[in-house]
Amino acid sequence: MNAMNVSQVTVRAARSSDLDALNAIIERAVSTWNLPERVKRLSLPLYRYSALDLDLLQVVVAILPDEGLVGVAAWEEAGAKDAPPGKRALLLHAIYVDPAWHRHGVGTRLLEAAEHAAHAGGFDGVLVKAQAGAEGFFTARGLRRLAVENAERDYAHRYWKPVCR
Repeated sequence: MNAMNVSQVTVRAARSSDLDALNAIIERAVSTWNLPERVKRLSLPLYRYSALDLDLLQVVVAILPDEGLVGVAAWEEAGAKDAPPGKRALLLHAIYVDPAWHRHGVGTRLLEAAEHAAHAGGFDGVLVKAQAGAEGFFTARGLRRLAVENAERDYAHRYWKPVCR
């Protein structure tokens, strides 16, 4: 793998022709999670995207010259019960980066794309319901963990970042 500069990463809307490649990235990313292999195998189909998802969500891909797709992210408007009180939020469903490109700025570029979309869409901020092991990534990029106010309703690993409007 060559050293790369984060400025080389381009982000664009996913196309149906990207589905095989972006789902392969998701599979490789999920394989690195600290979960039993059986849990990964059984849950993996739930993480894959379909053509319908491309219609219902904003799905973007990160591309590197000479490498192709190396990451994927997806978001939509959050429901009022998920957002901080009185805030309109863009819900970042996922950021997946090919493990070969972890710690090279790909995830950061995808998060920045979500922040830009939140700003452009008039949202107050970005909300993330993250995997437990992703806390370091999100807090290092300025997201703060939201308190669980209702254990029956609130996801335990929610993070919030306001965007300037």
